[in-house]
Parts: sequence; C-alpha cells; structure tokens
Amino acid sequence: MDWKKIGFGALVSTVLTIILFYILFPLIFLGPLIGGFLTSYLSKGYEDYDQMDEKDGAVVGAVSGLIGGLIIGLLFIVLGSFNDLTGLISSKLGGITSSIITGLIIVNLSVDASLILGLVGGVIGVKIKR
Repeated sequence: MDWKKIGFGALVSTVLTIILFYILFPLIFLGPLIGGFLTSYLSKGYEDYDQMDEKDGAVVGAVSGLIGGLIIGLLFIVLGSFNDLTGLISSKLGGITSSIITGLIIVNLSVDASLILGLVGGVIGVKIKR
C-alpha cells in the first residue's frame, strides 16, 4: 500500500467533512467519498501486477476512510462540535447518556460512515481510472 496516498486521501476526507459540516451539513458524505476516490485514483498497482482492480480500490479507499473517520471523530470532540452533537443525541436519548458514551457514539459513527463511504469512493476511483 502507498501510505502517502492513503494519508493524502484521509486528509482530504477530514478537511472536506469538517468544512461541509459547518457550511452545508447534508453534503457531509462527500468528504470521505472524495477522499477514497482520490486515494484509489492516484494509487498504482502492487509489486505482483501492474493494475488495480475494484478490490484493491475498495481496500485503499476503506483504509483512507478509516483513518479519516478517526481523525474526524476526534476533531469533533476537540473542536467543540461535541457540545452541539451531545445536545442533539442527549435530547433524543434522554438525560441518561454521559459525555463519554456520547463521545464513543460520535467516533464510532464517524469511523463507520467514513469507512463505508471511502470504500465506495475507492471502487469508483478504480472504475473511472480504467
């Protein structure tokens, strides 16, 4: 795996997701999708063969999404968006939820969503590259 390209895709995913979170929330899914797309589109084949297939694109896109999702989840907690999301989740679940549980929910949801969207973006990147 080309870790520089995976890191670049994760960084793009994180930056776009944070920007879209504050500007236009319904388009937040585009961050991980574009990050996975760029990672697979810019990646080359491995030592065994010259070209990437959809499975390889899915793997590098998913890894990029996983890393980006971890960063996004931690940034939501650190940057203060945590309070907004905590209020939203607490109002839906009642007063029994604590900040630690809410933080785990936020990180888990961001990692899961980014991983899946990065995987889809990786497959799309390989298909367009061909």
